[in-house]
Amino acid sequence: MSSRRSIYFNPAAAQERIVSPPIEGLTQFHRSFPNYAPTPLVNLPELAKELGVRNILVKDESNRFGLPSFKVLGASWGCFRAVAAQLGLPATVSLENLSRQAQNASIVLTTASMGNHGRAVAFMARLLGIEARVFVPRSLNEGTRGLIAGEGARIVVVQGDYDQAVQAALEESRVQNVLLIQDTAFEGYEHVPAWIVDGYSSMMNEIQEELAHLGLASSVMITPVGVGSLAHAVVKHCKSQSTPISVVAVEPDTAACLSSSLKAGKSVTVQGSETIMDGMDCGTVSSSAWLDLQRSVDACVTVSSYESHCAVKYLQANAVNAGPCGGASLAALRHLATSENSTLNADSVVVLLSTEGAREYTTPKDVSVDDAVGLTQALTQINSSNPTLSVTDGVGENEIANYLAAWFAHRDIEYQWIEKVAGRPSLVGVLRGSGGGKSLMFNGHTDTVSLSTYESDPLSGSIGHKDGKEVIFGRGCLDMKGGLAAGLAALAATKATGRVPRGDVIVAAVSDEEDKSQGSQDVIEAGWRADGAVFPEPTQGTIMTAHKGFVWIDIDILGVAAHGSDPSSGQDAILYAGYFLQALEEYQSRLPVDDLLGQGSLHCGLIRGGEEPSSYPSSCTITVEFRTVPLQTEETLLADMNALLENIAQRKPHFKYAEPRITMVRPTQKVSADHPFVQSAVSSSEAVLGNTPTVTTGPFWTDASLFGAVGVPSIVWGPAGDGLHGKEEWVEVESLRQFEKVFTQLVRDFCY
Repeated sequence: MSSRRSIYFNPAAAQERIVSPPIEGLTQFHRSFPNYAPTPLVNLPELAKELGVRNILVKDESNRFGLPSFKVLGASWGCFRAVAAQLGLPATVSLENLSRQAQNASIVLTTASMGNHGRAVAFMARLLGIEARVFVPRSLNEGTRGLIAGEGARIVVVQGDYDQAVQAALEESRVQNVLLIQDTAFEGYEHVPAWIVDGYSSMMNEIQEELAHLGLASSVMITPVGVGSLAHAVVKHCKSQSTPISVVAVEPDTAACLSSSLKAGKSVTVQGSETIMDGMDCGTVSSSAWLDLQRSVDACVTVSSYESHCAVKYLQANAVNAGPCGGASLAALRHLATSENSTLNADSVVVLLSTEGAREYTTPKDVSVDDAVGLTQALTQINSSNPTLSVTDGVGENEIANYLAAWFAHRDIEYQWIEKVAGRPSLVGVLRGSGGGKSLMFNGHTDTVSLSTYESDPLSGSIGHKDGKEVIFGRGCLDMKGGLAAGLAALAATKATGRVPRGDVIVAAVSDEEDKSQGSQDVIEAGWRADGAVFPEPTQGTIMTAHKGFVWIDIDILGVAAHGSDPSSGQDAILYAGYFLQALEEYQSRLPVDDLLGQGSLHCGLIRGGEEPSSYPSSCTITVEFRTVPLQTEETLLADMNALLENIAQRKPHFKYAEPRITMVRPTQKVSADHPFVQSAVSSSEAVLGNTPTVTTGPFWTDASLFGAVGVPSIVWGPAGDGLHGKEEWVEVESLRQFEKVFTQLVRDFCY
């Protein structure tokens, strides 16, 4: 089985009928526009042969009245009817008369848009000679904003998503003679969305005439879905025919509001994330469309941005000037053709609605990758260098978080986006269990150290050889995108079985581990816990159950500033610091010893003091890092430092100091080797690999201690490789494959 989101099928839709009489005056209205012509219906015979159907035809809406989208059909009719109704004029009023009276009444049109709808409203406002105000979400790129403004509209950027832009436009429309032209219906706002749906009927009528000219009749029509207005027009047309036409709806994985609603049996709002299918990026189905779509859509398919991109390339190579929303229909058809369904057969005549023309977008990455090796390559190719770690600017985790959000959405896996610090997002994906089982978390950080220290291409993700082994190269492939990939692969493999575990399976992809562990702290604060957690840092296959914590303490030794030639006035803080360093060296030998972790340790990581050689320094600050064992606490360490300083002051009258202060604390991590979770990990490895992994302690600190501190039994256990933070980094391919299998087995042993 595949781990991707399943196609929704509704066999009952084949029997649905909708009475949809012709809309009076609509055809004449659109045909009165300057340069009206039906958009082309392009035949794709080779694709039809490949997919085993009779015909595939594409309705190419890349140029409609000079605009690159079908949207103007609905927006123009909606604007026309709304302005006429506002002015008390009949629907048969001429454009010239409507324009004159609208200008006299100072009518303003407003809307929210991700692009083409806003352009269409602005186009109609310009045709009528009145003002348009278009509200756009902050995520909308500057290029698209410029195209809307180019039609004469005033752009208003909303600091939120599309739904918030709709709300802002609604608030704007409360002013007299400001009319909201939105294709999203909600309580109290149904007429304009209905008129917009009616406007799309012109496209349906053209398709019917063009097919008749070819001696064909459509049996399947595939339509993109955003808020559902076009899809509503499609089902009204298709289910009103004497021989009903099957309707297939397509949405982005990352904005699957119709698919989710159909499966839930009620209209639901979904969380969205980045997609190249901008016009389809909607979280809620229009209320006026929902009931007809629920009854009449035969199938609903979701596709990834990468699938849409591939479809765009195919269409453009076959004389269809499609953009990503247009490519979605072909992407849906390809997916539908690989499934067992009754929607397609050898006699099918399929019409694809290509709803927009070509436009610029960032080429997306493939999120269909399920295996640890492919995922490691994909994640390594994304720059996620930590922006606060070094003098070289890093880009942060936004791009990799968007990739993972799309990866989860492609599989219909619930996820939470956590971003307490702007630009430092973490994601938690969860495969919900049926209940009564133990939950398991795989926690991996998405940030890497700087790319500037890497010798060759740090983002290659390429496969090569090192020391006779097949490896993947690139910054972060080992630390720790490879381990994170193994956890993701185990999650995908578990979902692909179709068997729901009793306990939850969680993957936390966290930010900022390389610096301040902001991500894991945010995830903990958001309430995420598990009955066991694996942190797949590169341990070379050993299971690390314990490691030391650390505490940073700043010690300020005080002097008196004076000219270097005036020893009677000056007191040398740097010189006095030597007394403290001698005492610290002696104290070091008395540090406590733990049965697993050995003796605690300390070192002076930084010393700062003085202004210039010719002056006595007034202060000297020493930063001491303690690598701690469980017996050491913040309180005991501060007490010990104060005791050292006080003892020196009693012996040296001129020795002065400030209160020691803690600047960083990270707890120790310790779980016993005979803990049931540790033993479960050992037995899972034995079952897959046939050998017993080494259980040991580790020298370095990890986020595992943060979860251990809140009661989550945690182990550090990950793949083999080398070059962490170095000029060349690699992870062993075979080790990744082994960990994918072992982690999948651990889910089976622990969560079912």
